[in-house]
Amino acid sequence: MRSWPASDVPDLADAGLPAATRPLRLYDTGTGTVHPSGPAERGGTARMYVCGITPYDATHLGHANTYLAFDLVNRVWRDLGHRVHYVQNATDVDDPLLERARDTGEDWRVLADREIQLFRDDMTALRILPPDRYVGAVEAIPLIVEMIEKLRGRDAAYELGGDTYFPVAADPAFGQVSGLTRGEMTPLSAERGGDPDREGKRDPLDAMLWMARRPGEPGWESPFGEGRPGWHVECSAISIEYLGMAFDVEGGGSDLAFPHHEMGASHAQVATGERPHARAYVHAGMVGLDGEKMSKSRGNLVFVSKLRDAGVDPMAIRLALLAHHYRADWEWTPKDLDAAVTRLGRWRAAVERASGPSAEGVVTAVRDRLNDDLDAPGALAAVDAWAATEGADTAAPAQVKAAVDALFGVAL
Repeated sequence: MRSWPASDVPDLADAGLPAATRPLRLYDTGTGTVHPSGPAERGGTARMYVCGITPYDATHLGHANTYLAFDLVNRVWRDLGHRVHYVQNATDVDDPLLERARDTGEDWRVLADREIQLFRDDMTALRILPPDRYVGAVEAIPLIVEMIEKLRGRDAAYELGGDTYFPVAADPAFGQVSGLTRGEMTPLSAERGGDPDREGKRDPLDAMLWMARRPGEPGWESPFGEGRPGWHVECSAISIEYLGMAFDVEGGGSDLAFPHHEMGASHAQVATGERPHARAYVHAGMVGLDGEKMSKSRGNLVFVSKLRDAGVDPMAIRLALLAHHYRADWEWTPKDLDAAVTRLGRWRAAVERASGPSAEGVVTAVRDRLNDDLDAPGALAAVDAWAATEGADTAAPAQVKAAVDALFGVAL
């Protein structure tokens, strides 16, 4: 599956600014601590997997908030001199997509293709750096089948009514990604695509690996019958194929910590006999609207494409999201966008001045804030202070413009 075009990222050394030195520290859900991420040496390769969309109702601001968070990770790593190998999936066959297609009378493949293209367009407009590998679930079915075969070979799969399940008891470390108790896991499993009440399962939390073909639904041939993959095994198979085990960051929204990332880690670790699947699990907060989490099921969505169609500058959308810490849950209001439009105007005016305060101090402050678990609000405040101050350095406006582009992804 093709990705989307990348915007240029300025090299701040070429702009006359000193190199970044402090490592990026991120909050790891699995350990509950903030610790350094990425390779230890400059020039090493940082490896990141971010779970992609199920392509319907794309791209709402909750999506954009998540992919912007990991775009910052990508940019900070690059600023540190690391190469970045970034992989993202698209779940282009799954229950919610098929249900939407049935409700609308549309072919599920047409729906998926249209929504993925809309997602690409929105990511391009928001200047989100694209993944090196953008992989759809359908194209990954051979990888998924191979992984399920490995699990079967390790006695970590069983059949129930034609479906194939993963027994969570096969992984002694199950639960370490989310840190949840079983009492907390069970209702979340039911809420987030699991089937804990199905009779015959060895454990209510056991996860579907392969679903036998249902009437009127697509299916693919496999050693375990005609059907389609479960959700969690999709990301396990894609991530270890293209990144290997123990990659640096697996990311997504906070609602993916359980069951998706928990199950995916167990699948990968049991199938390979290695651990960890990822060295850190990093999660973005939820964006709300009208007092509720912004979600497809509730229909309380604000779409990036609708804002763009209304003439909103994508850079203002980006700044509106950056004004909130990536791990925070927050509620979108028109005031967020109004403040971002004003900020964008101030910054653009400031970098058009003939001179300004030295750029070195503000760039150091921005880097320090971003390196501290992506404190984007603090980093924005540093640029606000620079823009509000007069100075005599004629090189500074162009340098700040380059830094804002490289580190925030905001084109001034």
